[in-house]
Amino acid sequence: MAQEQEFRLVCPSLREDGRIPRKYTGDAQGPKKDISPPLEWYGVPEDTVSLALIMEDPDAPDPNDPIVPWTHWVLINISPTLKSLPEDFSPKHFGQDSDYASIKEGVNDWKIPGYREPNAPVGDQRYVISLYALDDTLNVGNKVTKDKVKEAMDGHIVGVAELVGHYRKERFTTGRDCYMPVGAPEPCGPGYPDVIKFSRRGNKTHPIYRGGAPDRLNK
Repeated sequence: MAQEQEFRLVCPSLREDGRIPRKYTGDAQGPKKDISPPLEWYGVPEDTVSLALIMEDPDAPDPNDPIVPWTHWVLINISPTLKSLPEDFSPKHFGQDSDYASIKEGVNDWKIPGYREPNAPVGDQRYVISLYALDDTLNVGNKVTKDKVKEAMDGHIVGVAELVGHYRKERFTTGRDCYMPVGAPEPCGPGYPDVIKFSRRGNKTHPIYRGGAPDRLNK
């Protein structure tokens, strides 16, 4: 009897638990931003009907809590016949007759669809890409979010493959700060002081608004 192959997720340019290549981060050179890395997977469980992908930063800082996982990428209804996603992937780049037509792109924690590059303001951050094998397709409405996806996946997961990469900001003046509320000025510098300074601006769903701003913001 043949041994069942391990369900694995890999990126050709990223070794497991290694540094995410600059091209896919906030330190990327050139005008093109938010380029997703190419991904490949192997050993998809036999009873898989669809695949879902979530990329998170589990080390994201929050002024009110120790950490708050921050979502960078969400995809659902990936066909199990697919074996990979190309670099800079979005289903919008492909026609209705393509192998990617069934894929729905979710919104990240910046409340925009698609991939958002790692650009953490401080420290060495982990980024976890999780590929879920499911025994059904997901129907979560027109707006696909991580929370909706995780709720819909409950009881339908037949396998999970994970890939972990690391990122540390090379230059604070490059790119956009992961944790700045939408509408705050750019560039953000080292990040966290500016998150506090501009916490009353922009996206009120940003974690900094949960439970109210710190007292020092109201002085």
